Amino acid sequence: MSDWLVLVLAMLGACAVVVVVTLVRHRRAPDDEDPSETPDVIEYMTMWIGVVYAIVLGLAIAGVWEARSSAQDYVQSEAQALHEIHERVRVYPPDVRDRVRDDVDAYVGHVVRTEWKSMADREQVTARGTELLRRVRRDVTDYRPGNDFEAQAYQPLLDQLAAADQARNARADSTEPTMPPVVWWGLLAGAVITVGMVFALQIRRTARELVLAGLFSATIAFMLFLIWDFDAPYSRGIAVTAEPFLTLFPGVTG
Repeated sequence: MSDWLVLVLAMLGACAVVVVVTLVRHRRAPDDEDPSETPDVIEYMTMWIGVVYAIVLGLAIAGVWEARSSAQDYVQSEAQALHEIHERVRVYPPDVRDRVRDDVDAYVGHVVRTEWKSMADREQVTARGTELLRRVRRDVTDYRPGNDFEAQAYQPLLDQLAAADQARNARADSTEPTMPPVVWWGLLAGAVITVGMVFALQIRRTARELVLAGLFSATIAFMLFLIWDFDAPYSRGIAVTAEPFLTLFPGVTG
């Protein structure tokens, strides 16, 4: 099922629940019930709960968005470091240069064709990707520079290799959801309480109040969907892509 279809169904479901509950409650309400006589304390509690829940939602969205942005930065850093290695080995002898470039291309190809799918489906990187990067490391570190010009390029290559390895490790750590289950339980419980307090205000069956109540519940459903979608940076609708690798290594196809 498409993530956007999930969003539409969630928002429609939230609206439907509010409208149905309101209509059922209105039908079963006593004839002498006056909706305008809502106690002031209930209005105060509803406002307070809504404000607190809005703050919690805002913090949750900011947290998952920051995690997604960091995941995108890891991908960009890794691709850029590998590109630097690919270009800087041009000062090495042709056999060494070609071997390093071939192994870098093999690693990038594996990442965009195989490892990305593994991160999306199983939330983990592959052992094959780790082995291919280790092969690139051996190519660079095992070579002994033959002159001063090659020696000057040797240390920057090691630095870029370390940057690529660090970015890969960070990418591997960011594949899992960032929101703990207990936070999700709190967000869902808060949504139920916040929407439930609407009924404490004794809303009537007028079109204006039903529309506003439906929009209110649909907005909460939309915010929860955004948190859920951003929570897994590589596997859902608004996911981090391998575009940096494809841009810097146009010969590799995903």
